[in-house]
Amino acid sequence: MKLLIASDIHGSAYYCAELMEVIKKENPDRIILLGDLLYHGPRNDLPKDYAPKKVIPMLSEYQDKILAVRGNCEAEVDQMVLPFSCLAEYALLETDGITMYLTHGHHANPDQLPPLPQGSVFLSGHTHIKRDELIGGIRCLNPGSVSIPKDGSHSCLVYENGDFRFVTLED
Repeated sequence: MKLLIASDIHGSAYYCAELMEVIKKENPDRIILLGDLLYHGPRNDLPKDYAPKKVIPMLSEYQDKILAVRGNCEAEVDQMVLPFSCLAEYALLETDGITMYLTHGHHANPDQLPPLPQGSVFLSGHTHIKRDELIGGIRCLNPGSVSIPKDGSHSCLVYENGDFRFVTLED
């Protein structure tokens, strides 16, 4: 199973288009979106080419592959315009014998992990900073931010055959 994992698009049509290029190149079986898809939020500056209406059809093209969770910027109106579920607080995904807990990270996070079996993977966004750390036997990963990175590079994650790797988007 090949997964592409992304977070924090925040309505940037420019960086969502860059993400679409990575999706086409990687051809994942599933696309995991860890929240904050359309709205930039009151604490963030507007991202480059802020155009949520343009992001909607780009994401919708992959609706059958997307598994998304709710970010702190998602609202009921987002669900009204997106053809895939985006309001779940978390999701569990079992692949290749690994339990993956998917959440945005504004509630459960690496400092407040939910009860998970040893060897699980905790995937979250929210901080806009890439992370790969082992905490109490749980691998905590953050793909960084597609559009508003706080660590210098626009990024996502790819999972394949038990391995995770960060992918930097073109700028």
